[in-house]
Amino acid sequence: MPTFWLVALLLALSAAGFYLGRSRALRTAGGDVKDLHSLPSYYGYCVALASFVPAIAVLAIWLLAQPLVIENRVSGMIPAEAVPENATLGLVMSDVRRVAEGLDLAVEQEILTRRQARDASSGEQDLRALLGEVGVALGSDVRPEVLTAAQTYRNLSHTGKTAMTVVVALLALGGFAWAYSRTHKDFRARNVVERGVLALLILAASLAILTTVGIVLSMLFETRNFFGLHSWTDFFFGSTWAPNFRGGSDLSILPLLWGTLYISFIALLVAVPVGLFAAIYLSEYASNAVRAFAKPLLEILAGIPTIVYGLFALLTVGPALANLFAKGGLLGVEWMAGATSVLTAGLVMGIMLVPFVSSLSDDIINAVPQAMRDGSLGLGATKSETVRQVVMPAALPGIVGAVLLAASRAIGETMIVVMGAGAIAKFSANPLESMTTITTRIVSQLTGDTDFASPETLVAFALGLTLFVLTLGLNVLALFIVRKYREQYE
Repeated sequence: MPTFWLVALLLALSAAGFYLGRSRALRTAGGDVKDLHSLPSYYGYCVALASFVPAIAVLAIWLLAQPLVIENRVSGMIPAEAVPENATLGLVMSDVRRVAEGLDLAVEQEILTRRQARDASSGEQDLRALLGEVGVALGSDVRPEVLTAAQTYRNLSHTGKTAMTVVVALLALGGFAWAYSRTHKDFRARNVVERGVLALLILAASLAILTTVGIVLSMLFETRNFFGLHSWTDFFFGSTWAPNFRGGSDLSILPLLWGTLYISFIALLVAVPVGLFAAIYLSEYASNAVRAFAKPLLEILAGIPTIVYGLFALLTVGPALANLFAKGGLLGVEWMAGATSVLTAGLVMGIMLVPFVSSLSDDIINAVPQAMRDGSLGLGATKSETVRQVVMPAALPGIVGAVLLAASRAIGETMIVVMGAGAIAKFSANPLESMTTITTRIVSQLTGDTDFASPETLVAFALGLTLFVLTLGLNVLALFIVRKYREQYE
Protein backbone atom coordinates (compact mmCIF):
# COMPACT_ATOMS: atom_id res chain seq x y z
CA MET A 1 0.00 0.00 0.00
CA PRO A 2 1.40 3.47 -0.85
CA THR A 3 2.40 5.53 2.15
CA PHE A 4 -0.14 8.23 1.29
CA TRP A 5 -3.07 5.84 1.55
CA LEU A 6 -1.69 4.33 4.74
CA VAL A 7 -1.57 7.77 6.35
CA ALA A 8 -5.09 8.46 5.05
CA LEU A 9 -6.34 5.26 6.70
CA LEU A 10 -4.69 6.25 9.97
CA LEU A 11 -6.43 9.62 9.85
CA ALA A 12 -9.76 7.96 9.08
CA LEU A 13 -9.31 5.49 11.94
CA SER A 14 -8.44 8.30 14.37
CA ALA A 15 -11.51 10.28 13.26
CA ALA A 16 -13.68 7.21 13.81
CA GLY A 17 -11.98 6.72 17.19
CA PHE A 18 -12.86 10.25 18.22
CA TYR A 19 -16.52 9.75 17.39
CA LEU A 20 -16.80 6.25 18.90
CA GLY A 21 -14.85 7.11 22.06
CA ARG A 22 -17.03 10.12 22.70
CA SER A 23 -20.21 8.12 22.09
CA ARG A 24 -19.09 5.26 24.39
CA ALA A 25 -18.32 7.66 27.24
CA LEU A 26 -21.78 9.21 26.95
CA ARG A 27 -23.42 5.77 26.88
CA THR A 28 -21.63 4.65 30.06
CA ALA A 29 -22.88 7.82 31.75
CA GLY A 30 -26.45 7.24 30.63
CA GLY A 31 -26.29 10.30 28.40
CA ASP A 32 -25.68 12.66 31.32
CA VAL A 33 -22.53 14.74 30.78
CA LYS A 34 -22.41 15.65 34.48
CA ASP A 35 -21.59 12.05 35.40
CA LEU A 36 -18.44 12.08 33.25
CA HIS A 37 -15.04 12.82 34.77
CA SER A 38 -14.04 14.81 31.68
CA LEU A 39 -15.79 16.55 28.82
CA PRO A 40 -17.00 14.07 26.14
CA SER A 41 -14.50 15.37 23.59
CA TYR A 42 -11.57 14.29 25.78
CA TYR A 43 -12.66 10.66 25.57
CA GLY A 44 -12.74 10.97 21.80
CA TYR A 45 -9.33 12.62 21.70
CA CYS A 46 -7.91 9.83 23.87
CA VAL A 47 -9.01 7.10 21.43
CA ALA A 48 -7.96 9.17 18.41
CA LEU A 49 -4.46 9.83 19.78
CA ALA A 50 -3.95 6.19 20.79
CA SER A 51 -4.92 5.14 17.26
CA PHE A 52 -2.80 7.66 15.39
CA VAL A 53 0.30 8.77 17.30
CA PRO A 54 2.09 5.43 17.94
CA ALA A 55 1.31 4.21 14.41
CA ILE A 56 2.50 7.38 12.68
CA ALA A 57 5.66 7.42 14.83
CA VAL A 58 6.52 3.83 13.84
CA LEU A 59 5.73 4.68 10.21
CA ALA A 60 8.12 7.64 10.23
CA ILE A 61 10.93 5.66 11.89
CA TRP A 62 10.39 2.74 9.50
CA LEU A 63 10.57 4.99 6.44
CA LEU A 64 13.85 6.45 7.69
CA ALA A 65 15.46 3.17 8.78
CA GLN A 66 14.39 0.80 5.97
CA PRO A 67 16.55 2.33 3.18
CA LEU A 68 19.62 2.29 5.46
CA VAL A 69 19.12 -1.35 6.45
CA ILE A 70 18.45 -2.50 2.88
CA GLU A 71 21.42 -0.60 1.44
CA ASN A 72 23.73 -2.00 4.09
CA ARG A 73 22.57 -5.55 3.32
CA VAL A 74 22.70 -5.18 -0.47
CA SER A 75 26.11 -3.51 -0.47
CA GLY A 76 27.50 -6.59 1.27
CA MET A 77 26.46 -8.69 -1.75
CA ILE A 78 28.76 -6.81 -4.14
CA PRO A 79 32.25 -8.34 -4.25
CA ALA A 80 35.28 -6.08 -4.21
CA GLU A 81 36.33 -7.20 -7.70
CA ALA A 82 32.98 -6.00 -9.06
CA VAL A 83 33.84 -2.38 -8.18
CA PRO A 84 35.45 -0.82 -11.29
CA GLU A 85 38.80 0.88 -11.12
CA ASN A 86 38.63 4.57 -10.16
CA ALA A 87 35.17 3.95 -8.65
CA THR A 88 33.80 3.24 -5.18
CA LEU A 89 31.17 0.99 -3.67
CA GLY A 90 28.98 4.07 -3.20
CA LEU A 91 28.93 4.72 -6.95
CA VAL A 92 28.04 1.08 -7.64
CA MET A 93 25.20 1.28 -5.12
CA SER A 94 23.99 4.41 -6.91
CA ASP A 95 23.66 2.32 -10.09
CA VAL A 96 21.89 -0.41 -8.12
CA ARG A 97 19.31 2.05 -6.83
CA ARG A 98 18.74 3.51 -10.30
CA VAL A 99 18.24 0.07 -11.85
CA ALA A 100 15.81 -0.93 -9.09
CA GLU A 101 13.92 2.33 -9.54
CA GLY A 102 13.82 1.86 -13.32
CA LEU A 103 12.40 -1.67 -13.03
CA ASP A 104 9.69 -0.40 -10.67
CA LEU A 105 8.81 2.38 -13.12
CA ALA A 106 8.71 -0.11 -16.00
CA VAL A 107 6.22 -2.21 -14.06
CA GLU A 108 4.10 0.84 -13.18
CA GLN A 109 4.02 1.94 -16.84
CA GLU A 110 3.20 -1.65 -17.91
CA ILE A 111 6.32 -1.92 -20.06
CA LEU A 112 7.25 -5.00 -18.05
CA THR A 113 5.16 -7.41 -16.04
CA ARG A 114 6.10 -8.12 -12.44
CA ARG A 115 7.46 -11.51 -13.45
CA GLN A 116 9.52 -10.05 -16.31
CA ALA A 117 10.97 -7.42 -13.97
CA ARG A 118 11.78 -10.11 -11.40
CA ASP A 119 13.41 -12.40 -13.97
CA ALA A 120 15.08 -9.66 -16.05
CA SER A 121 18.56 -10.51 -17.29
CA SER A 122 21.10 -8.11 -18.72
CA GLY A 123 22.08 -10.79 -21.24
CA GLU A 124 18.60 -11.31 -22.66
CA GLN A 125 17.58 -7.71 -23.32
CA ASP A 126 19.05 -4.26 -23.50
CA LEU A 127 18.16 -3.12 -20.00
CA ARG A 128 19.99 0.17 -20.43
CA ALA A 129 17.72 1.14 -23.37
CA LEU A 130 14.67 -0.19 -21.55
CA LEU A 131 15.37 1.86 -18.45
CA GLY A 132 16.05 4.87 -20.65
CA GLU A 133 12.46 4.62 -21.93
CA VAL A 134 11.15 5.17 -18.40
CA GLY A 135 13.50 8.11 -17.75
CA VAL A 136 16.30 6.37 -15.84
CA ALA A 137 19.62 7.17 -17.53
CA LEU A 138 22.63 4.91 -16.98
CA GLY A 139 26.21 5.69 -17.95
CA SER A 140 27.00 2.12 -19.01
CA ASP A 141 25.38 -1.25 -19.60
CA VAL A 142 23.93 -3.08 -16.64
CA ARG A 143 26.43 -5.57 -15.31
CA PRO A 144 25.16 -8.91 -13.92
CA GLU A 145 26.23 -8.21 -10.33
CA VAL A 146 24.51 -4.80 -10.42
CA LEU A 147 21.31 -6.36 -11.77
CA THR A 148 21.38 -9.10 -9.12
CA ALA A 149 21.86 -6.52 -6.38
CA ALA A 150 19.06 -4.38 -7.86
CA GLN A 151 16.69 -7.36 -7.86
CA THR A 152 17.51 -8.03 -4.23
CA TYR A 153 17.06 -4.34 -3.45
CA ARG A 154 13.58 -4.40 -5.04
CA ASN A 155 12.55 -7.58 -3.24
CA LEU A 156 13.68 -6.30 0.14
CA SER A 157 11.99 -2.94 -0.46
CA HIS A 158 8.67 -4.55 -1.39
CA THR A 159 8.87 -6.96 1.55
CA GLY A 160 9.71 -4.09 3.88
CA LYS A 161 6.75 -2.02 2.64
CA THR A 162 4.38 -4.94 3.14
CA ALA A 163 5.70 -5.57 6.64
CA MET A 164 5.48 -1.85 7.40
CA THR A 165 1.84 -1.73 6.33
CA VAL A 166 0.95 -4.73 8.47
CA VAL A 167 2.82 -3.51 11.55
CA VAL A 168 1.44 0.03 11.34
CA ALA A 169 -2.10 -1.20 10.76
CA LEU A 170 -1.93 -3.64 13.69
CA LEU A 171 -0.46 -0.94 15.93
CA ALA A 172 -3.23 1.50 14.99
CA LEU A 173 -5.96 -1.09 15.53
CA GLY A 174 -4.35 -2.19 18.80
CA GLY A 175 -4.19 1.38 20.06
CA PHE A 176 -7.78 1.91 19.04
CA ALA A 177 -8.98 -1.23 20.83
CA TRP A 178 -6.94 -0.51 23.96
CA ALA A 179 -8.14 3.09 24.32
CA TYR A 180 -11.72 2.23 23.42
CA SER A 181 -11.86 -0.56 26.02
CA ARG A 182 -10.69 1.86 28.76
CA THR A 183 -13.33 4.44 27.91
CA HIS A 184 -15.97 4.75 30.64
CA LYS A 185 -17.46 7.56 32.66
CA ASP A 186 -14.85 7.41 35.47
CA PHE A 187 -11.82 7.29 33.17
CA ARG A 188 -9.62 10.39 33.61
CA ALA A 189 -9.49 11.14 29.89
CA ARG A 190 -8.60 14.80 30.28
CA ASN A 191 -5.48 14.01 32.32
CA VAL A 192 -4.33 11.39 29.81
CA VAL A 193 -4.92 13.66 26.82
CA GLU A 194 -3.17 16.63 28.40
CA ARG A 195 -0.14 14.51 29.31
CA GLY A 196 -0.08 13.10 25.79
CA VAL A 197 -0.29 16.54 24.19
CA LEU A 198 2.42 17.82 26.54
CA ALA A 199 4.67 14.97 25.44
CA LEU A 200 4.00 15.83 21.78
CA LEU A 201 4.82 19.49 22.41
CA ILE A 202 8.09 18.55 24.11
CA LEU A 203 8.93 16.24 21.21
CA ALA A 204 8.17 18.98 18.67
CA ALA A 205 10.32 21.45 20.59
CA SER A 206 13.14 18.91 20.76
CA LEU A 207 13.12 18.19 17.04
CA ALA A 208 14.67 21.54 16.16
CA ILE A 209 17.46 21.01 18.67
CA LEU A 210 18.03 17.40 17.61
CA THR A 211 18.04 18.41 13.94
CA THR A 212 20.66 21.08 14.58
CA VAL A 213 22.77 18.65 16.59
CA GLY A 214 22.46 16.05 13.82
CA ILE A 215 23.52 18.54 11.15
CA VAL A 216 26.52 19.68 13.17
CA LEU A 217 27.61 16.11 13.99
CA SER A 218 27.31 14.99 10.36
CA MET A 219 29.46 17.92 9.25
CA LEU A 220 31.95 17.29 12.04
CA PHE A 221 32.43 13.62 11.15
CA GLU A 222 32.87 14.32 7.44
CA THR A 223 35.15 17.28 8.19
CA ARG A 224 37.30 15.00 10.34
CA ASN A 225 37.55 12.59 7.40
CA PHE A 226 38.54 15.49 5.14
CA PHE A 227 41.35 16.62 7.42
CA GLY A 228 42.53 13.03 7.55
CA LEU A 229 43.13 13.24 3.78
CA HIS A 230 44.09 16.89 3.38
CA SER A 231 46.28 19.24 5.36
CA TRP A 232 44.37 21.61 7.64
CA THR A 233 47.11 24.20 7.28
CA ASP A 234 46.57 24.33 3.52
CA PHE A 235 42.80 24.62 4.06
CA PHE A 236 42.94 27.49 6.53
CA PHE A 237 46.14 29.28 5.49
CA GLY A 238 46.63 28.46 1.81
CA SER A 239 46.01 30.99 -0.93
CA THR A 240 44.75 28.84 -3.83
CA TRP A 241 41.47 27.07 -4.53
CA ALA A 242 42.07 24.54 -7.32
CA PRO A 243 40.18 21.24 -6.84
CA ASN A 244 41.22 18.37 -9.09
CA PHE A 245 39.41 15.05 -8.77
CA ARG A 246 42.47 13.30 -10.21
CA GLY A 247 44.55 14.39 -7.24
CA GLY A 248 46.94 17.19 -6.40
CA SER A 249 44.30 19.69 -5.33
CA ASP A 250 44.86 23.01 -3.59
CA LEU A 251 41.87 23.47 -1.30
CA SER A 252 42.19 26.72 0.60
CA ILE A 253 39.11 28.43 2.02
CA LEU A 254 40.63 31.92 2.08
CA PRO A 255 39.85 32.91 -1.56
CA LEU A 256 36.29 31.69 -1.07
CA LEU A 257 35.97 33.49 2.25
CA TRP A 258 37.22 36.70 0.66
CA GLY A 259 34.63 36.49 -2.12
CA THR A 260 31.88 35.70 0.39
CA LEU A 261 32.70 38.63 2.65
CA TYR A 262 33.28 41.03 -0.26
CA ILE A 263 29.91 40.30 -1.88
CA SER A 264 28.15 40.42 1.50
CA PHE A 265 29.79 43.78 2.27
CA ILE A 266 28.53 45.31 -0.98
CA ALA A 267 25.07 43.84 -0.33
CA LEU A 268 24.98 45.46 3.11
CA LEU A 269 26.12 48.79 1.64
CA VAL A 270 22.96 48.66 -0.45
CA ALA A 271 20.52 47.08 2.00
CA VAL A 272 21.33 48.89 5.24
CA PRO A 273 20.90 52.55 4.12
CA VAL A 274 17.87 51.82 1.91
CA GLY A 275 16.21 49.52 4.43
CA LEU A 276 16.92 51.78 7.40
CA PHE A 277 15.72 54.96 5.66
CA ALA A 278 12.59 53.12 4.51
CA ALA A 279 11.95 51.99 8.09
CA ILE A 280 12.41 55.54 9.44
CA TYR A 281 10.04 56.96 6.87
CA LEU A 282 7.36 54.32 7.40
CA SER A 283 7.50 54.52 11.20
CA GLU A 284 8.00 58.26 11.73
CA TYR A 285 6.80 60.22 8.70
CA ALA A 286 4.35 58.18 6.65
CA SER A 287 0.62 58.53 7.17
CA ASN A 288 -1.42 55.48 8.12
CA ALA A 289 -2.74 55.18 4.56
CA VAL A 290 0.74 55.30 3.04
CA ARG A 291 2.13 52.87 5.62
CA ALA A 292 -0.70 50.40 5.07
CA PHE A 293 0.10 50.42 1.34
CA ALA A 294 3.89 50.77 1.27
CA LYS A 295 4.92 48.31 4.01
CA PRO A 296 3.23 45.22 2.45
CA LEU A 297 4.46 46.31 -0.98
CA LEU A 298 8.03 46.53 0.31
CA GLU A 299 7.80 43.15 2.04
CA ILE A 300 6.69 41.50 -1.20
CA LEU A 301 10.38 41.53 -2.09
CA ALA A 302 11.01 39.08 0.75
CA GLY A 303 8.65 36.56 -0.85
CA ILE A 304 10.42 36.49 -4.22
CA PRO A 305 12.42 33.24 -4.68
CA THR A 306 16.18 33.76 -4.76
CA ILE A 307 16.37 32.05 -8.15
CA VAL A 308 14.30 34.94 -9.54
CA TYR A 309 16.80 37.40 -8.07
CA GLY A 310 19.54 35.32 -9.68
CA LEU A 311 17.87 35.59 -13.09
CA PHE A 312 17.47 39.33 -12.52
CA ALA A 313 21.20 39.58 -11.83
CA LEU A 314 22.11 37.46 -14.84
CA LEU A 315 19.76 39.00 -17.41
CA THR A 316 19.32 42.60 -16.29
CA VAL A 317 21.82 43.95 -13.76
CA GLY A 318 24.87 42.15 -15.16
CA PRO A 319 24.36 43.21 -18.79
CA ALA A 320 23.62 46.78 -17.64
CA LEU A 321 26.91 46.96 -15.73
CA ALA A 322 28.76 45.34 -18.63
CA ASN A 323 27.29 47.93 -20.99
CA LEU A 324 28.62 50.62 -18.69
CA PHE A 325 32.05 49.25 -17.75
CA ALA A 326 33.00 46.67 -20.40
CA LYS A 327 35.05 47.40 -23.49
CA GLY A 328 32.98 49.34 -26.02
CA GLY A 329 30.56 50.46 -23.29
CA LEU A 330 29.48 53.94 -22.37
CA LEU A 331 32.75 54.75 -20.58
CA GLY A 332 34.90 53.21 -23.30
CA VAL A 333 37.22 51.46 -20.81
CA GLU A 334 37.42 47.68 -20.29
CA TRP A 335 36.98 47.49 -16.53
CA MET A 336 34.57 44.55 -16.68
CA ALA A 337 35.10 41.41 -18.77
CA GLY A 338 31.56 40.01 -18.58
CA ALA A 339 28.15 40.27 -16.96
CA THR A 340 29.15 38.34 -13.81
CA SER A 341 30.97 40.25 -11.10
CA VAL A 342 31.06 40.94 -7.39
CA LEU A 343 29.15 44.17 -7.95
CA THR A 344 26.37 42.39 -9.87
CA ALA A 345 25.76 39.86 -7.11
CA GLY A 346 26.19 42.43 -4.35
CA LEU A 347 23.66 44.89 -5.81
CA VAL A 348 20.99 42.24 -6.34
CA MET A 349 21.61 40.63 -2.97
CA GLY A 350 21.31 44.05 -1.36
CA ILE A 351 17.91 44.51 -2.99
CA MET A 352 16.87 41.13 -1.62
CA LEU A 353 17.94 42.14 1.90
CA VAL A 354 16.14 45.52 1.89
CA PRO A 355 12.81 44.16 3.22
CA PHE A 356 14.71 42.11 5.81
CA VAL A 357 16.48 45.17 7.22
CA SER A 358 13.44 47.40 6.79
CA SER A 359 10.98 45.10 8.54
CA LEU A 360 13.24 44.41 11.54
CA SER A 361 14.25 48.06 11.90
CA ASP A 362 10.64 49.21 11.61
CA ASP A 363 9.57 46.90 14.43
CA ILE A 364 12.48 48.08 16.58
CA ILE A 365 11.79 51.79 15.97
CA ASN A 366 8.09 51.32 16.72
CA ALA A 367 9.05 49.71 20.04
CA VAL A 368 10.47 53.06 21.24
CA PRO A 369 7.75 54.55 23.52
CA GLN A 370 5.73 57.42 22.13
CA ALA A 371 6.31 59.28 25.42
CA MET A 372 9.97 59.78 24.49
CA ARG A 373 8.94 61.40 21.22
CA ASP A 374 6.35 63.56 22.94
CA GLY A 375 8.87 64.67 25.56
CA SER A 376 11.39 65.69 22.89
CA LEU A 377 8.79 67.56 20.88
CA GLY A 378 7.52 69.24 24.05
CA LEU A 379 11.03 70.57 24.74
CA GLY A 380 11.02 72.28 21.36
CA ALA A 381 12.87 69.76 19.20
CA THR A 382 11.80 69.35 15.59
CA LYS A 383 10.59 66.08 14.12
CA SER A 384 13.95 65.35 12.48
CA GLU A 385 15.87 66.26 15.65
CA THR A 386 13.66 63.90 17.64
CA VAL A 387 14.32 61.09 15.21
CA ARG A 388 18.09 61.69 15.14
CA GLN A 389 18.71 62.43 18.83
CA VAL A 390 16.03 60.39 20.64
CA VAL A 391 14.48 57.63 18.54
CA MET A 392 17.55 56.36 16.70
CA PRO A 393 19.85 56.20 19.78
CA ALA A 394 17.14 54.29 21.65
CA ALA A 395 16.66 51.86 18.77
CA LEU A 396 20.33 51.57 17.79
CA PRO A 397 21.14 48.26 19.58
CA GLY A 398 18.22 46.56 17.91
CA ILE A 399 19.13 48.01 14.52
CA VAL A 400 22.72 46.76 14.90
CA GLY A 401 21.35 43.32 15.68
CA ALA A 402 19.14 43.49 12.58
CA VAL A 403 22.15 44.41 10.43
CA LEU A 404 24.15 41.47 11.79
CA LEU A 405 21.27 39.10 11.08
CA ALA A 406 21.09 40.50 7.55
CA ALA A 407 24.84 39.90 7.22
CA SER A 408 24.43 36.24 8.19
CA ARG A 409 21.63 35.96 5.63
CA ALA A 410 23.88 37.45 2.96
CA ILE A 411 26.78 35.12 3.78
CA GLY A 412 24.56 32.08 3.34
CA GLU A 413 23.02 33.10 0.01
CA THR A 414 23.64 30.75 -2.92
CA MET A 415 21.54 31.24 -6.06
CA ILE A 416 22.22 34.94 -6.57
CA VAL A 417 25.95 34.31 -6.25
CA VAL A 418 25.88 31.30 -8.57
CA MET A 419 24.20 33.28 -11.34
CA GLY A 420 25.59 36.76 -10.72
CA ALA A 421 29.11 36.54 -9.31
CA GLY A 422 30.83 33.89 -11.40
CA ALA A 423 32.91 30.87 -10.35
CA ILE A 424 36.48 32.18 -10.02
CA ALA A 425 38.15 31.84 -6.61
CA LYS A 426 40.78 34.54 -6.19
CA PHE A 427 41.87 37.55 -4.20
CA SER A 428 40.97 40.85 -5.80
CA ALA A 429 39.74 44.22 -4.63
CA ASN A 430 38.11 45.04 -7.98
CA PRO A 431 34.31 44.72 -7.61
CA LEU A 432 33.93 44.44 -11.40
CA GLU A 433 35.71 41.07 -11.52
CA SER A 434 34.13 37.65 -11.18
CA MET A 435 34.56 35.81 -7.89
CA THR A 436 32.90 32.98 -6.05
CA THR A 437 31.77 32.18 -2.52
CA ILE A 438 31.74 29.32 -0.06
CA THR A 439 28.12 28.34 -0.79
CA THR A 440 28.75 28.20 -4.53
CA ARG A 441 31.71 25.87 -4.08
CA ILE A 442 29.72 23.60 -1.75
CA VAL A 443 27.10 23.15 -4.47
CA SER A 444 29.78 22.59 -7.10
CA GLN A 445 31.70 19.98 -5.10
CA LEU A 446 28.58 17.94 -4.32
CA THR A 447 27.04 18.02 -7.81
CA GLY A 448 26.79 14.75 -9.73
CA ASP A 449 27.97 11.30 -8.68
CA THR A 450 30.23 12.03 -5.75
CA ASP A 451 32.97 9.91 -4.24
CA PHE A 452 32.92 10.53 -0.50
CA ALA A 453 36.37 9.02 -0.13
CA SER A 454 38.09 11.91 -1.90
CA PRO A 455 39.10 15.23 -0.31
CA GLU A 456 37.64 17.11 -3.31
CA THR A 457 34.15 16.00 -2.17
CA LEU A 458 34.69 15.99 1.59
CA VAL A 459 35.92 19.58 1.43
CA ALA A 460 32.29 20.64 0.98
CA PHE A 461 31.60 19.58 4.57
CA ALA A 462 34.60 21.50 5.88
CA LEU A 463 33.36 24.55 3.98
CA GLY A 464 29.84 24.03 5.33
CA LEU A 465 31.07 23.72 8.91
CA THR A 466 33.14 26.88 8.57
CA LEU A 467 30.15 28.74 7.13
CA PHE A 468 27.96 27.42 9.95
CA VAL A 469 30.40 28.67 12.59
CA LEU A 470 30.64 32.06 10.86
CA THR A 471 26.89 32.63 10.63
CA LEU A 472 26.32 31.24 14.14
CA GLY A 473 28.87 33.69 15.48
CA LEU A 474 27.11 36.60 13.78
CA ASN A 475 23.73 35.50 15.16
CA VAL A 476 25.12 35.11 18.69
CA LEU A 477 26.77 38.54 18.44
CA ALA A 478 23.49 40.08 17.28
CA LEU A 479 21.58 38.54 20.19
CA PHE A 480 24.26 39.65 22.62
CA ILE A 481 24.16 43.25 21.42
CA VAL A 482 20.36 43.37 21.48
CA ARG A 483 20.10 41.91 24.98
CA LYS A 484 22.98 43.85 26.52
CA TYR A 485 22.07 47.31 25.25
CA ARG A 486 18.29 46.98 24.93
CA GLU A 487 16.36 49.50 26.96
CA GLN A 488 13.48 48.14 29.03
CA TYR A 489 10.43 50.35 28.61
CA GLU A 490 7.16 50.07 30.46
